[in-house]
Amino acid sequence: MGLKPSYKPLEITLIRKDKTKTDLKRDLKISPATLAKMSKGENVALSVLISICEYLECKMDEVIELVEDKETPTE
Repeated sequence: MGLKPSYKPLEITLIRKDKTKTDLKRDLKISPATLAKMSKGENVALSVLISICEYLECKMDEVIELVEDKETPTE
């Protein structure tokens, strides 16, 4: 099994910082497509993650974590 990104830590950090995904979209100019990728647990650019960390004044592990991808077939 491979690894895939999970953005659950971002959800928690947004709540702690009293922010929303709408704030990210508006203040950081993050596209709706990027937010959709995050909602689906897909890869997004590292530069986006860094921008989010700077904006929320947090560490990377408060935005993203790697989890096992149970959908990836084993060889």
